[in-house]
Amino acid sequence: MKKIIVLCAVMVLCACASSKNTGDKWVGKSKQNLMKAWGTPVRTFDNTTDGEILVYADQVYEKDKDHDSRMAGPLYWNYVYIYVDKSGKVVSYRNEKQNYPPQSIDSDKLSGMSLLTVK
Repeated sequence: MKKIIVLCAVMVLCACASSKNTGDKWVGKSKQNLMKAWGTPVRTFDNTTDGEILVYADQVYEKDKDHDSRMAGPLYWNYVYIYVDKSGKVVSYRNEKQNYPPQSIDSDKLSGMSLLTVK
């Protein structure tokens, strides 16, 4: 019973956290703990010199005021890139809003950007 109450409390706290500091609390934590909380990323890239990049994405539909409310408006993707070092610790993250789906992310360009220290 206590585990259920603690789990509910953690879920409520996670839901209330703002998107700007969502990644801050994971810096320094293990990749395993992150994946337990967030689930499997939609994409994973091997950044051979620095570790790996986990990509989490949410598809968002904006409400179109000119059409019936049952119709979806324009869409975009909210991305969170989590940078994990070779020891399995989260070292950085980056939030991004894009119009392309996760399948379109270029792994060579992403790995070559040296964004491991960028928030």
